[in-house]
Amino acid sequence: MHAAPIHHTIRAPRAQRGISLVFSLVALVVMLFGALALVRNVDTATQLLGNLGFKQDATATTDRVTQQAVAWLNTNSLALNVDVNGEGYYASNQEFAADGTTAQDPIDVTGRQLAATIHRQLIDWDSNNCAAATAGTYSSCTIRPKVVTDPINRNTASYVILRMCSKPGDKKVDSTVACAKPLYSTTNSANGRGEQSYASREIDGSNSDTYFRILVRVNGFRNTTSVTETIVHL
Repeated sequence: MHAAPIHHTIRAPRAQRGISLVFSLVALVVMLFGALALVRNVDTATQLLGNLGFKQDATATTDRVTQQAVAWLNTNSLALNVDVNGEGYYASNQEFAADGTTAQDPIDVTGRQLAATIHRQLIDWDSNNCAAATAGTYSSCTIRPKVVTDPINRNTASYVILRMCSKPGDKKVDSTVACAKPLYSTTNSANGRGEQSYASREIDGSNSDTYFRILVRVNGFRNTTSVTETIVHL
C-alpha cells in the first residue's frame, strides 16, 4: 500500500500595512500638541503673575512718592500761597483762570480719561511737551511735575501738588481766594487723629485749613504705569 502524498500550500507573505505605526504617530502628535499647550499656559500664567507683581510694585512706589510730597508740603508750609517752579507745586487747582472764577478745562491725569474731547489739560509727565499726545486733542500742556531723582526699586516717578484753591494767594488776606473745605463739619473733633468714617464724629471744620491734591505717576518694569491721586489736609 502506498500512502497518499501530503501537499503543503505555501502562501506568499501578506504586505505590511503599518496601521500600528500610523496610530503611534497620531498619538505622538497629540501628545506633542498637549505638551505645547501646557507650556504655553504655564508661560502665560507666569507672565500674568509677573505683570501683576510689577503693577503692585509700581503702586506701592506711588505711596512712598506721596509721602515725599507730603514731607515737602510740611517743610515748605509757610510758602504755599504761590506756585513753586521746579517743585511741581501749584497754589491753585489749575481748573480756574487767574480771576479764580472762570472755569478752565479739567485735568486729564492719565492722558486717557478724556481722550474723546479737546477740552482737557494734560500733565507733561515726560517733560517733552506732551509729545505722545496727538496734536489738537487737548487745550494745554503746561503743568510740570517734580521728577523724583532717587529711583525707588528702580522705578521712575514724578508728582504734582495742587492746592485746592481757585487761585494763588493767601485766603486769610484775599477774600477772593476760594479753597475747598469739608461739606459737613462740626465743632466736635474726630475720635482719632486724621480719622474719618461713618462711625466717627464729623471732622472739626472750625479751623479747617487747606486741602492739597497730590498726583503721582510711576513707571516700572515692562512699561508698567501706575497713577494715583491723594487728597491731604495739613
